[in-house]
Amino acid sequence: MRTSTTLIAYAGGLAVVFAAALGVGVVTGSPIDMTSTHTDSHAAADIEPASGVPAGLQVSQDGYTLGDITSPTRSGEPGTLRFRILDADGAPVRGYDDLHEKQLHLIVVRSDTSQFRHVHPTLGPDGTWSIDWTWPTGGTYRVFADFQASGAPGQLTLGRNVDVVGDLQPAALPAASRTATVDGYTVTLAGDLTTAGGPLTLSVTRDGAPVTDLDPYLGAYGHLVALRTGDLAYLHVHPEGEPGDGVTAPGPDATFHAQAPSSGTYRLFLDFQHQGTVRTAEFTVPVGPASGPTHVPARDGHEGGH
Repeated sequence: MRTSTTLIAYAGGLAVVFAAALGVGVVTGSPIDMTSTHTDSHAAADIEPASGVPAGLQVSQDGYTLGDITSPTRSGEPGTLRFRILDADGAPVRGYDDLHEKQLHLIVVRSDTSQFRHVHPTLGPDGTWSIDWTWPTGGTYRVFADFQASGAPGQLTLGRNVDVVGDLQPAALPAASRTATVDGYTVTLAGDLTTAGGPLTLSVTRDGAPVTDLDPYLGAYGHLVALRTGDLAYLHVHPEGEPGDGVTAPGPDATFHAQAPSSGTYRLFLDFQHQGTVRTAEFTVPVGPASGPTHVPARDGHEGGH
């Protein structure tokens, strides 16, 4: 994928966005555990909509529209999530260029960022994208489609909200921290996410030992998504270098160049693959005003940026 207005990757970035609420909605799906935040990724080059609105906040842009989404209306109901991308004439788009080994990247996030999923649906001959789907909880979700139509001048990220009926336990925003653990792996964040931009390095260890044999995953050793809490502006960036370039080591470090669009609090999701399994490390990162961030200790004793 590539990025939107907000975050900019060395190798590339991708942007997306979403908002909050809860209720009942239209969608179709089969069981997927969205608490398991596995994601895949896309490739490089910054995208800034002419409107200046971060990617994913709009349902239509540059003559393309994310059509109605159908899926199960209740959490726990297996079914199929379906949608089409429509062109300026209202016809479904059937031709797409590959973006980091996939023609379309689907990102779905609950409004409080407690549920995160990045997957790749299948394109049917009539231009309908579909994937088995089950909503894990009730609430409002933002659905993002990141793609580049064949012949189009650039990549787009379009988004729609989906309201799902079902039990909802609002999740508090996790405290700021520079360390995350997942399935026995520890990921440490170095560097600050700022409005001026700069490097972020994430290091992966397992049982105290550096992981130096990360798997290539959709053309990279890691994929970083940032969501601005509140309006949930969504950004997806990729690390410096790429597998097989003769320079980039397969871990333990992955370095990204990122720039926040504003001060505020962001959620970061780092996807990495090791021994055939994709895992996601999650961080909460405060971003200070443009004059520069101030650092405060995080709850776990590691430094956090405010």
